[in-house]
Amino acid sequence: MTHEESDSERWDVIVVGAGPAGCAAAVAACRTRPGARVLLLDRSDFPRDKVCGDGIAAEAFDVLAELGMDAAAIADGYPPVERLRLAAPGGTEVERPLARPAHVIPRRVLDARIVAEALRQGVVLRQHAVRSVESTPDGVTVDGLRADVVVGADGAESVVRRALHPAPPAGTVALAFRAYADEPAGQTGTQVITMTSAHWPAYAWSFPDGTGRANVGYGEVLTAAPPSRAAMLERWDALAPAGGPRDALRAHRLPLSTGRPPIPDGRILLVGDAQCLINPLTGEGIFYAVRSGQLAGRAALAGARAGTLYRRAMRGALGRHFRHTTLLARGTRAPRIIDAAVRACRRDQRVFDDLLRIGLADGLLTPRLVTGLRR
Repeated sequence: MTHEESDSERWDVIVVGAGPAGCAAAVAACRTRPGARVLLLDRSDFPRDKVCGDGIAAEAFDVLAELGMDAAAIADGYPPVERLRLAAPGGTEVERPLARPAHVIPRRVLDARIVAEALRQGVVLRQHAVRSVESTPDGVTVDGLRADVVVGADGAESVVRRALHPAPPAGTVALAFRAYADEPAGQTGTQVITMTSAHWPAYAWSFPDGTGRANVGYGEVLTAAPPSRAAMLERWDALAPAGGPRDALRAHRLPLSTGRPPIPDGRILLVGDAQCLINPLTGEGIFYAVRSGQLAGRAALAGARAGTLYRRAMRGALGRHFRHTTLLARGTRAPRIIDAAVRACRRDQRVFDDLLRIGLADGLLTPRLVTGLRR
């Protein structure tokens, strides 16, 4: 595409980043106004890898289905994961069935399938690494491409976010290592999370995908300068001696929702990791990604009022949930609170379900969960 060709183009919506958040935004815009000119830009070709735990909650598939995507086709070949085992910092363990089965799908597969669903619904995709975003009175310019509204879905290191906000504040970013390994013996159909009071909040995970492989890793919230690779590996090995293949290890920063920037008025919207939408309790981000993308895409057709409408939609859909997760994240700075929660989960399946709903989707602090935490 020449400069002259790009400069002459005008789009209703340009979405930067073709991960789940960006695809959800682009599809939502197309469905809100059939015939809308929606362009999806991504620096990578698909399929491509993305550092992630790969666990996909059922509620994320609900949003994809609302967007007209074939959730069954997206999950094809990766059977449901029906159980979760939690080990608290103090050593208490609980294993229970999930209220709704999850899936573990490598992001190389998941994202490519979601992109295919977006293209099927009329979204235009181009491979392009965005370098500049400039807001003008009548629109937004992205490297010479012009649009009424731009949606930034370009991840934790978002170029679009840097045009609006400074870096997330200290204490609201996590760092995680991830690798792939053979599925541990006896773990078929069960996700495992092992927490530790050392360097809290921190945990290791092992998520089998049903194909004989497992996503394994370790993450912790950064309260000071990032630890060295050797220190992170030592902490990981202390929790999960099996570890993972060191030659395939990749790291990723996770901007937590406790440090999310305000949503401003105007024509530039942020979704998913770019909006710092990572659950501070679990590190989960796929549900937030597709839900925020869905809401932003619907608002994006409103031009100069897009930011206002998106802010209201996010407040209505997730505002109370965010307040509860922030309160719970503050309350669980003491590992003993998590110990109490896991003990409560051992006593009552409903408490387990409540804890998972707030950690993986849009749940709230229920009275029985609060009672369990107090005990």
